[in-house]
Amino acid sequence: MAAVAPVSLLYGERVGWVWRSWGSANVARGGGLLMEKMKGVASEFLAQRRVAVTGVSRTPGNHGSNVVYKRLRERGYEVFAVNPHADEVEGDRSYHDLKSIPDGVDWVVIGTKPETADATMHECAELGIKRVWMHRAFGAGSVSKSAADFGRRQGITVIDGGCPCMFDPTADPGHKVMRVMFTLTGKVPTRV
Repeated sequence: MAAVAPVSLLYGERVGWVWRSWGSANVARGGGLLMEKMKGVASEFLAQRRVAVTGVSRTPGNHGSNVVYKRLRERGYEVFAVNPHADEVEGDRSYHDLKSIPDGVDWVVIGTKPETADATMHECAELGIKRVWMHRAFGAGSVSKSAADFGRRQGITVIDGGCPCMFDPTADPGHKVMRVMFTLTGKVPTRV
């Protein structure tokens, strides 16, 4: 059984009891979370090498999912594209869903419309995937409050905003600048 310790938690209006399990901290009351610093959580995600990216497009242009997919692949990650309507993207095999990926993944980047994020989060819970990053730079991105809330209730660590390319070892100077700008505007959370 995980240890339970009282803490005074100040993030928004949340205060509660905390238990630590699987390297993350959860508030025992109300299913909320003790918010951990974004940089540390991003580092935990990026230390895992098998990742699926949903929403990788057949016609990439500057599509965010394709940028994330290619960057992770270039940095040596074992990355899997997920697109229910494509058998191949970016010259690689594409999987129609997460369960089709052989041997599963350590984490998932959701790069689809927010309306699709709920179904993806449910699939992650069913498959036991414990880390999900909902991509957001401009606009709403892929962030869905209901998907994030569901995932957290299932014990999934959810990053609801920003981009893996904003953090080392996958970052580049442009993404680092965007990270600062989008943190100031709230599109990159400071705590997750």
